[in-house]
Amino acid sequence: MRFVPLLSASIFAIGLALPASAQDRSFNFSLRGGAAAVPDYPGSDNYQGAADFGFKFGALKWGGTDIGSGVRGIPANGFTYFGAFKVIGERDSDDYDELTGLDDIDTAVELGFGIGYQQTYWKAFGEVRKGIGGHTAVTGTVGADLIYRPSDRWLFTAGPRVNFGDSDYANTYFGVTADEAAASSFGIYDADGGAMSAGIEVQGTYFLDDRWAIEGAVSYEKLLNDAADSPITATGSEDQWRVRLGLSRVFTLNF
Repeated sequence: MRFVPLLSASIFAIGLALPASAQDRSFNFSLRGGAAAVPDYPGSDNYQGAADFGFKFGALKWGGTDIGSGVRGIPANGFTYFGAFKVIGERDSDDYDELTGLDDIDTAVELGFGIGYQQTYWKAFGEVRKGIGGHTAVTGTVGADLIYRPSDRWLFTAGPRVNFGDSDYANTYFGVTADEAAASSFGIYDADGGAMSAGIEVQGTYFLDDRWAIEGAVSYEKLLNDAADSPITATGSEDQWRVRLGLSRVFTLNF
């Protein structure tokens, strides 16, 4: 069993031998995993348990690039940049009598980036995401938060959100094609993009130590415009709630 300590010593020695510029390169981020209660599908009035995953950008140092103050650091006042991540679960029409005849939609992962402006007790932000899987549309969110730090262990944020989607997104989840209309009880419905929903989100974080934290959030959004007028939403609800609770860990990669 000499291999493990020998490998550790070798890695340490290599690290000492690397140029200072190489040792200064690092990427700080956190990953979250947990459970959530979410609508069965966009526009549904029923809820289901689901896995919850999250990613948060902390900092990147590479040569002359030095962005961010770390996941656990308090961002400096001014502009900040971050990665954006969202998952929308699959929609299988066989699981819902009201959706009989509609096409199934695979799980979609949305990836993108955002920019924010922060002061000590508030922040505003906007983000753009591109879908992979269930949809390939462009979506986005703009919002603002009040920030409250009662101690070094606790962090609370709360504020409004407006979510956007292009026509491809709107038609994927709220539209009804001619073929779907022929096979279902719905009429043809062509959904336009724009503001899809508006609401509020409240988040709380308890830092267990320098790496681990418990994170929870409750959000409410009301569907708007063509999302609200969709016949799919008419069988469900314009009111959409989400609750999540999970554990996050900070990682710092040096390369």
